[in-house]
Amino acid sequence: MSLIGMFSGLSISASGLRAQRIRQNVIASNLANAETTRTKEGGPYKRQMVVLRENPVDPDKSFVFGPDRMQGFTTHDNHIPIPDSGTPIDKDNVGSGVEVAAIEQDPTPPRLVYDPSHPDADPQGYVAMPNINVVQEMTDMITATRSYEASVTAMNSTKTMLMKAMDI
Repeated sequence: MSLIGMFSGLSISASGLRAQRIRQNVIASNLANAETTRTKEGGPYKRQMVVLRENPVDPDKSFVFGPDRMQGFTTHDNHIPIPDSGTPIDKDNVGSGVEVAAIEQDPTPPRLVYDPSHPDADPQGYVAMPNINVVQEMTDMITATRSYEASVTAMNSTKTMLMKAMDI
């Protein structure tokens, strides 16, 4: 068992923590600018979106495919059986985490709100408002927070397993 492979679970969880923290920051920025009608680029604030992708780092696949791959066994007949070594495994589905590929602007056009008294109103009295839906942003914030919490739970579970393995 390689040392890198032993800590791959921690690395995958850490990549999830980083990605979700960035998502939370971008969502918070969107919410803070939901009423910003004037930016230095001109026009209203444009909603930002985080694009995630699989981490391109090649994972240590020896746990799944190598001669020293981890073997398991059940201790009771009612337990779910563990596949034997002859079970086919999809080599493309062995992951190594996630990373932020980009932070992009949402191409949705701004909302037009009729407010002739607003200093940024056009000659017809309409103000171009940011393309931000506060309910959608709050929903995205909840999913980012839950994903962050899931990564913390996975990291703590991995840490506990590694500590138990050192006790053996």
